[in-house]
Amino acid sequence: MDEQALRGLAPQADSRSHQRAIAYFEQLKSSPDGWQLCTQTLAQGSCSDNNVKFFCFQVLEHKIRRGYEQLGRECRHVLRQSLLSWLQAQTSRPEAEPTFIRNKATQVMALLFVAEFPEVGPSLLDDVLRVVGLCPAGVDLYLRLLLAIDGEVVDRDVLHTAQFDLAMQDMKRNTTVKDGMRERSVPRLVESWLLILYTFQASNAELACLCLEVVGAYVAWIDINLIANERFISLLLGHMSVDVLRESACDCLLEIVSKGMEPRDKMELVESLSQVLEAAGFYNLQQNEDGDFLAHFSKLLCAMGQALLQSWARFGKAGAAPEAAQALDAARAKLPVMLGLLGHSDDDISLNCCGFCYDYLHTLKQIPDASDIQKDDVEAILLAIIKKLTYDEDFNFENEGEEEVMFLDYRKQLKLLLDKVAQVSPNLLLLSIHRVVTSTLRDWKGCEFGEVELALRLLYMLGEALPAGHCGHFSGDESKASVLQDMVRTMVLSGVSHFQHCAVTLQFFETVVRYDKFFSAEPQHIPEVLVGFLDCRGLRHPNAKVRSRCSYLLSRFVKSLSKQIVPFVEDILCQVQDLLVFSPRVNGLQPALSGEDQLFLYEMVGYLVACGELAVGRKAELLGSLLGSLTAAFPPLLARLSAETDEDHQVALAESLAHAVSFVSRTSKAFSSRATVRECGCADVYVACLGAFLPAFACPLQRDSIRAALRSFLHRMLVCLDAELLPYLPAALQAMLSRGDTRDVLDAIPLLNQLVGKFKVFALGVMLEWSPRGQVQVQPLVREVFPVVLAGISGGLRLPVEENDQSAALEKQSIRRAYYTFMLALLTNGLGSIISEQGAMEAEQVLGSVVQGAVEFPDPVAQKMCFSILSRMIETWGAGDALPVFLDFVYKRVVPACFLAPLKPSFDLMDAQTTMALAECALTLRSVFQQRGPELLLFLRQDYLPSLQITPDVAQEFCQALEHADTKVFKTYMKAFFQRAKS
Repeated sequence: MDEQALRGLAPQADSRSHQRAIAYFEQLKSSPDGWQLCTQTLAQGSCSDNNVKFFCFQVLEHKIRRGYEQLGRECRHVLRQSLLSWLQAQTSRPEAEPTFIRNKATQVMALLFVAEFPEVGPSLLDDVLRVVGLCPAGVDLYLRLLLAIDGEVVDRDVLHTAQFDLAMQDMKRNTTVKDGMRERSVPRLVESWLLILYTFQASNAELACLCLEVVGAYVAWIDINLIANERFISLLLGHMSVDVLRESACDCLLEIVSKGMEPRDKMELVESLSQVLEAAGFYNLQQNEDGDFLAHFSKLLCAMGQALLQSWARFGKAGAAPEAAQALDAARAKLPVMLGLLGHSDDDISLNCCGFCYDYLHTLKQIPDASDIQKDDVEAILLAIIKKLTYDEDFNFENEGEEEVMFLDYRKQLKLLLDKVAQVSPNLLLLSIHRVVTSTLRDWKGCEFGEVELALRLLYMLGEALPAGHCGHFSGDESKASVLQDMVRTMVLSGVSHFQHCAVTLQFFETVVRYDKFFSAEPQHIPEVLVGFLDCRGLRHPNAKVRSRCSYLLSRFVKSLSKQIVPFVEDILCQVQDLLVFSPRVNGLQPALSGEDQLFLYEMVGYLVACGELAVGRKAELLGSLLGSLTAAFPPLLARLSAETDEDHQVALAESLAHAVSFVSRTSKAFSSRATVRECGCADVYVACLGAFLPAFACPLQRDSIRAALRSFLHRMLVCLDAELLPYLPAALQAMLSRGDTRDVLDAIPLLNQLVGKFKVFALGVMLEWSPRGQVQVQPLVREVFPVVLAGISGGLRLPVEENDQSAALEKQSIRRAYYTFMLALLTNGLGSIISEQGAMEAEQVLGSVVQGAVEFPDPVAQKMCFSILSRMIETWGAGDALPVFLDFVYKRVVPACFLAPLKPSFDLMDAQTTMALAECALTLRSVFQQRGPELLLFLRQDYLPSLQITPDVAQEFCQALEHADTKVFKTYMKAFFQRAKS
């Protein structure tokens, strides 16, 4: 080997030497005899550098994966013998190779085993066993080889290939290997495992554990009777009493218990195992038991219980009632020890038991008349859940780390159990939580924060666990409603919102909003809650997270109770006024609420103004006062941004400007239509905002954030305003499209679609009914930007895309869909003349692009839109007095498209989206027939269908279906027609 190149593998080598070494090994991979040089190096043991050894094995791996079939019989023999020589050398080494070398070596040998199966592969295992004997180093490699074989041909977690055909080949190969191993090798492997376990269980725990891992891996796909027998099980149970082996023994028993078996055999296996474990004292667990062992043991016990419950279900389906009862009794017998583990202080151990408890509750749900004992079981599970839901004292609420995230995930699993309890025994859950809530909140001042938070959390979770009618939890079942109402009333009146812990405060407000319908029934409690939201418990809390969350929750609370909030509108507006102050972030101030938090308050203010019983003038005055400060501050801030040179300051200024625009947009959410704005007299307020904000479109700095806010604002104004908006749109659209690039066009298209949809023109005209100046035309506005839109779309579609660049391909797909959406909006809303008024070349380009989208691109969503566009075009321009040039387009392009698209191989008639595209295709043909009648039928019979090699009988059948069948029947016929054509 090139020793100079190999020096580049040393840790101290520079990057240039390292790159040279990598290049050298790439050369060895591609060289026909490079693998031979590597086998010699490994077999002779002439190299002591572990990096070199690793790369040699990589070269051999590459050869076996990519070029093994090209090797002759003699070369294969050389490769196999070289690896066996390396293996034999390991049995006499004073020290074992590093783990990464051993793993790579056995991976290569596993690949060789599979590649030579069935001719030589099985004998390779015999050769390995013969070579390693009972030498610890050799046994270690033998066991690693077996794990590598399992990982190569069995392990479902290994993704062998992303290509379907190759994946199917891999599956076929793997099945062949497993079948062959079961027939020829597995019995000898099992005997070797027993020998290894007996030999090393006392002298080498590491090897014994590795062997148990191998047994656990193979038990999933070999005959269970080879493992589930007296010899193996007694050996494994003996290992359960050995500290260094019991965790591995647990894992191995877990795999045995999880093995698919007949329900009777599974029940007998689990019960025999359970009896031995119980007799050995494993069910008498203590909290101070080794946590690592309990984590493994709890998984085993959970699997045993779940296996029994699965047997119960299978017995029940088979009608074997006595056996089903026996399985259920056996599963229930595991519950006491399972509950002990569920309540363990270690959440990981507790989590392992959730699966069995969930399945047991699910089983009880299916039993019509549960016994008293079973009802007691449900209550015991519930009590364990309640206990484990409590926060630990050391939970870090200010800076949540990994442990905190894990506990919150664990809490989610407990919630699933709580929900299942609610399904089995809703009254038990309701009354149990009622006891916890009332007892805790009556004396919350003497409780720890965890107890108080738990009581509020349980009340909150109850709202999801118990089904609620359309009007919430406080209607329908009176007994449930009264208990819930009592709990919420207790919570509000208890004063618990004053508890000095952020978790309790947040949970209080979360629960208030969860049960907002309570305040419709008892509105007298609204002032108390509002005061809490507005003072130092809520929006002015010292904790920023509490303030942030309360801004959202208060907005929801106000919107939900808009009618009940009416008497407090002006008080609320007065209290939040200082929190709505627009303060640019560049001033160095730290406001109480972030811009994102203020958005919720501005939205709330909009609802207070819109829904309040204030005089129209007063509503306009309040909203104008609030938004007037924004419009006054905006132009100076925009000028400051235009002159700013520091990029960080630019970002901060742009963010402030975007927030100002977004604040106004959010207030408008309360106005669901232009009528609402007019009724409140607030149209002029929003028009003033238009005048202040829209010049920001021209700002060249930090365009993206500002323009995104402005586009959202315009979308909202199209909902809220009428013709007052039109004078501002031309300049806004021109600024949006000034550069004409594709991204700007894509951003503008949704706004244009909304514009033409709102200001609809009528069938024979383009005039609007209302405007400050009388009648105005929206058509010239869209006509002016139409060429810019076309140019931007064309530019985006002309960009080259590399073959495997999925991101670029999806980008082009989105461009096409946006374009076709725009065309469809124009035609649907009576603005098709904008297309027809283009020059001949441009109009032809548009028409051709639609046909191209219908036929050439395998995107059923776009194809459906394209056929819809073609139908609209035909309805608009295809009548009896149609221009010859358009008729030529219909017969030469549109009608053929209705056949060419479904005949494409990519047009999957079994796909739901494609079926919708085909239905639209059928409607396009119907539109042509409705406009042209017998002329189309004649064209199909005599010209087009014969050109597709369709027989006269089938052509006549197709034309009759088109002429006489109703639309629904014709759609069905079209699908059947093309299924026959493609079969």
